[in-house]
Amino acid sequence: MHEMSLAEGIVQLVEDTVRADGCGKVKAVWLEIGQLAAVEQEALRFCFDAVASDTLAEGARLEIIETPGRGWCKKCEIHISVSALYEPCPMCGDFQVQVTGGNEMRVKELEVE
Repeated sequence: MHEMSLAEGIVQLVEDTVRADGCGKVKAVWLEIGQLAAVEQEALRFCFDAVASDTLAEGARLEIIETPGRGWCKKCEIHISVSALYEPCPMCGDFQVQVTGGNEMRVKELEVE
């Protein structure tokens, strides 16, 4: 389950940021997770709660914003929406689609006391 290591990284990043800025306890963490990032959101929520115990993020809400998948069809030379990896282009049916977005995960915002 890679969600545990993702949650550990998120909590470490949040704690480092909060300490560097001299803020208090974290109330909420907003994450942007791409539709193609292969992250199970409910598993990540569970792991975040477990990892955040006894940290500045303990009890913080984890808000997840899902970003859509995007790609570039090499044959059509257009940007397309992609809902799964290795999906054909909806315009021409070709599989030469390069993912250009929706495979990332980032901490977008923190709410602190």
